[in-house]
Amino acid sequence: MTADVIPMPRKSPTLEPMLSLTANGMNSVNTVILERMHSEIPLIPRLAGHLISGGGKRLRPMLTLAGAELVGYQGTRHHKLAAAVEFIHTATLLHDDVVDGSELRRGKAAANIIFGNPATVLVGDFLFSRAFELMTEDGSLRVLKILSNASAVIAEGEVSQLTAQRQIETSEERYLHIIGAKTAALFAAASQISAVVAECSEEEERALEDYGRNLGVAFQLIDDAIDYDSDAAEMGKDQGDDFREGKMTLPVILAHARGDTDERKFWKDAILGHRSSDADLAEAIRLIDKHNALEDTREKARHFAQRAIDAISIFPDSKARAAMAEAAQFAVARGY
Repeated sequence: MTADVIPMPRKSPTLEPMLSLTANGMNSVNTVILERMHSEIPLIPRLAGHLISGGGKRLRPMLTLAGAELVGYQGTRHHKLAAAVEFIHTATLLHDDVVDGSELRRGKAAANIIFGNPATVLVGDFLFSRAFELMTEDGSLRVLKILSNASAVIAEGEVSQLTAQRQIETSEERYLHIIGAKTAALFAAASQISAVVAECSEEEERALEDYGRNLGVAFQLIDDAIDYDSDAAEMGKDQGDDFREGKMTLPVILAHARGDTDERKFWKDAILGHRSSDADLAEAIRLIDKHNALEDTREKARHFAQRAIDAISIFPDSKARAAMAEAAQFAVARGY
């Protein structure tokens, strides 16, 4: 195969082409999600539904559907697998909110605030179980290996992030490794499995995996930039959550590395949890702006988004390829 160079679009990118491309498939995926959320224990569908119906982008299952369109897959196996991807993602969000003590998720009270930590953790476990149930029903050991490995890598990434929390010496390399695990692994798996069910070549499977992985890194870089560059109404969470939780994200890593002695002392105190007021957050934002850390974070995200777009350049030009390319650009242009 020969590769085309696909330029980043100049117009303001949106998810609309991806939403249009996957609309019919997502109806089938949503049907599976609703069926498999059901339990005779009323709390389970109530709590799971609180998050699943909470207005998320559903980007990960859309990647599975879009990848299937890209490679011309005509079957329906990917519908259940896309639902499994969404269940894995939702389970990790439920667990994350407990670990982080989050109060908001997608603009409304997080499940742990409404239902409590024990129920939130247990329903997350239920969703993981449903995901693996869907995987085994598919019958492909290759698909099972990809998604189960992604689940393990996500957990490792979350543990790695936890151990890096409040560690001012966290390097950019370690940060990228963490987000590659906790976020990009599921993006990669969601994209790759569409090539597996379509029985594509190794080259095509690798291209879709690379697309998802690079998109996931770009997506998380922007999430981490938004924490210092937007308000809660846009983000659906409290601005400064990462700051108050002592998370070493790239904007902080860059601002700390570029700061003078006094600024580095501020960052050390802040990351250790000794500077967490609104005034301290404002100072953190000022220092990040001073050292151009947000723009450099966004530039790195654009780099990974372009790598994602380049990865699928091996496929012929199509509506699916264009939608996936625009989704990558949207991931770095968004403000929420």
